[in-house]
Amino acid sequence: MDTGRVMETVILAVVIAVVVLGVLGGLVVGSRRKKPLPPPPPAAPDITAPPAEPHVGDEAETPRDEARRTIEEVDLPDGSAPPVTEELPAAAGIEIPEPTAGRLVRLRARLSRSQNALGKGLLTLLSREHLDDDTWEEIEDILLTADVGVAPTQELVDGLRERVKVLGTRTPDELRGLLREELLKLVGTEVDRTVRTEPDDRKPGIVMVVGVNGTGKTTTTGKLARVLVADGRTVVLGAADTFRAAAADQLQTWGERVGAHTVRGPEGGDPASVAFDAVKEGKEMGVDVVLIDTAGRLHTKTGLMDELGKVKRVVEKHAPLDEVLLVLDATTGQNGLVQARVFAEVVDITGIVLTKLDGTAKGGIVVAVQRELGVPVKLIGLGEGADDLAPFEPEAFVDALIGE
Repeated sequence: MDTGRVMETVILAVVIAVVVLGVLGGLVVGSRRKKPLPPPPPAAPDITAPPAEPHVGDEAETPRDEARRTIEEVDLPDGSAPPVTEELPAAAGIEIPEPTAGRLVRLRARLSRSQNALGKGLLTLLSREHLDDDTWEEIEDILLTADVGVAPTQELVDGLRERVKVLGTRTPDELRGLLREELLKLVGTEVDRTVRTEPDDRKPGIVMVVGVNGTGKTTTTGKLARVLVADGRTVVLGAADTFRAAAADQLQTWGERVGAHTVRGPEGGDPASVAFDAVKEGKEMGVDVVLIDTAGRLHTKTGLMDELGKVKRVVEKHAPLDEVLLVLDATTGQNGLVQARVFAEVVDITGIVLTKLDGTAKGGIVVAVQRELGVPVKLIGLGEGADDLAPFEPEAFVDALIGE
């Protein structure tokens, strides 16, 4: 009996030990499993931190940009506040060019800045007490440097020498008046410098603009449209320079600014066809003037002659040309005369437009080119502004040369 109780007691003790060990082992294992993944402690939100980027699959429950305005806060165009890109409707966007009457007088300061050396140099030399041969040679040098040309320079010097000899004592005012008279004689005051755009027997007047690319020919055509519009004329532009991709776009932009219609063709197309269509549409629309911008490539005289000759012939199926204006860059000086000769051989030039005259001190080119071609300077360009093309006025030009 005693032995049986002892055995029961031992077995019970073993069972209890096993149970206790199992419970302790489970606790240890459980605690080890929980320690690597402790629950994150609650943290206060950081209002300065940028919002977390959403991951693929996340729901866009809130806007990413917290500062984005709601539709109620956005000013929508309701007629009272038009969008910035449409500040002016198309019709109201047409510009009103500056009047051409007296435009050169208003631009005289700009012209005199570039030509000041010529007038001042001449007046300084003429003011010397004794005008010897060396002084007259210096006067000749100043005139030749200003691109007046050899023959006109000799005429001016001979005239000045004769009048100074007769005048004797010379006050500054007398010298200025004397020089002004001789320069005006050289430039010419009796020549008709009107751009002919109003034929008596028909409409529209037809003007062809020619010149080497780079002289400002297309820009000048656009500015001339502004001159005509400022004088109350209606205009159609013909973009017959089809060989330069930007020429038609540039001309159309100039036209749109003053409400002038532009006729254009495909890039590389037939210039004569564009010119023909421009005159045709000008007649149908009843406008006053058609301006035709032509190509200015000078690869060969033959090619240029063929091209411009064809344009002229095709246009004249409608009506004769009223004006052929040659655009020259005044900064090229005597080199511009070479270009002028080529164009004069190709077409009958009726007038000259001198551009960039404010950018050179060689204002004598006005005299030289007139002598070379036997046609007058009718317009001059005095800057990059849209209304910086002015009718040429000899008196204002000479006054700018010799200053006040």
